[in-house]
Amino acid sequence: MSVEGRILVVDDHVEMGLMLREPLTDVGYAVDLATGGEEAIRMARAQAYDAVLCDLRMEGVDGLDVLEAVRALDADVPVLMMTAFGGVESAVEAMKRGAYHYFTKPFRLDEVLLFLERALKERRLQAENRVLRRAATERSGLGALVGRSAVMRHLYELIDRVAHAQAAVLLRGPSGTGKELVARALHFQGPRASGPFVAVNCTALPHDLLESELFGHLKGAFTGATHARRGLFVEADGGTLFLDEIGDMPVELQARLLRVLEDGEVRAVGADGSRTVDVRVIAATHQDLDARVREGRFRADLFYRLNVVTLQLPPLSERREDIPLLVEYFTARARARNPRARMQSLSPEAVAALATLPWPGNVRELENLIERLAVMVTSEVVGLEELRPHLPPEAPEVQPLVMAQRALWPLRRLEAEYIAWMVTRCGGNKTRAAEVLGIDVSTIHRRERERERG
Repeated sequence: MSVEGRILVVDDHVEMGLMLREPLTDVGYAVDLATGGEEAIRMARAQAYDAVLCDLRMEGVDGLDVLEAVRALDADVPVLMMTAFGGVESAVEAMKRGAYHYFTKPFRLDEVLLFLERALKERRLQAENRVLRRAATERSGLGALVGRSAVMRHLYELIDRVAHAQAAVLLRGPSGTGKELVARALHFQGPRASGPFVAVNCTALPHDLLESELFGHLKGAFTGATHARRGLFVEADGGTLFLDEIGDMPVELQARLLRVLEDGEVRAVGADGSRTVDVRVIAATHQDLDARVREGRFRADLFYRLNVVTLQLPPLSERREDIPLLVEYFTARARARNPRARMQSLSPEAVAALATLPWPGNVRELENLIERLAVMVTSEVVGLEELRPHLPPEAPEVQPLVMAQRALWPLRRLEAEYIAWMVTRCGGNKTRAAEVLGIDVSTIHRRERERERG
């Protein structure tokens, strides 16, 4: 029979522990025995268990101490208490502290098996619900990998190839190119898709908190540690941990990360032992890690460990042909987030103008611009006139000739847009614009009316 879970049996009477181990093993559980509370706590810190069967009254460290220690490590682990008839009051106290159930000795083995199976089913159901909720939220971001350009098609091929590997992946590219979205795609297209995807930005937390965030800590491990924390490596067990901006990780933490990658074991701050974890690490950076290694700011051995598989994400300036698709996608998302938005789309001229901009913030900058237009613009179709006020100050001027070349305008459309552009260059002074253009001001008024009629 396949193993249904790993159980820790705790009793200072060895015979009782042995009596429980045999039937539990027969039905498919992997069973570890602890002959006292102190040993049980030490084993729980070193090995993750699916459930704990614990005697309530033991010399020294008793069952309530074990209950508290186990729940501090993982509050979801069901702890079932065993007690003599005279200890019912203490058993009730254990239930108040979070025990799943208690048995009064002498108990029937079929009762133990029934409640243990029920506890494990509830634990698995809770875990599956968390994964499904997380997946429902996170899978929606996969669609933002939008594009049909050659560089994006090549990236899709690499993602499909790399997703099924177990090696660490390093994502490199400028900020705003969608590195986290690629990390999610690698996770959800691979064999770990049913497991958790956990992301952390190494620059978003103070250096003194990043250690406990990654590796966890015990209650009282340091000032302010009022509650135990499992840490992101344990939360990502069976899935993927995405370390964004790893180039900014403190050197002293890099050594600990390297040990986890090499040994598959993580030790919480203040813990005596390590816990085994099964985590695929995907790291990302916009830094030049090769230069940081030469400067001594990034460990060479960690760099080599992470650099097994590298994916380079292109900046938006190298995939301008994808901008119309991205605009359409982000417009739909912005409208969904802003139900009162009047904006339906951007005109071909506005989209062509966006394709001429440098986009130093890459895809993220474009998404933010579309969101701003959805909130601020009152027209159903956003044209050039509505777009210009929302472009960044440092954006180069959108010239009609450049746009006409991209959008293939007819000559009359180019003439109308050039006249409007000249009026803007002259600060709205149509008389001055007419002088520069060598036409009568009435021609400008006529062209404006024609533009308004479309």
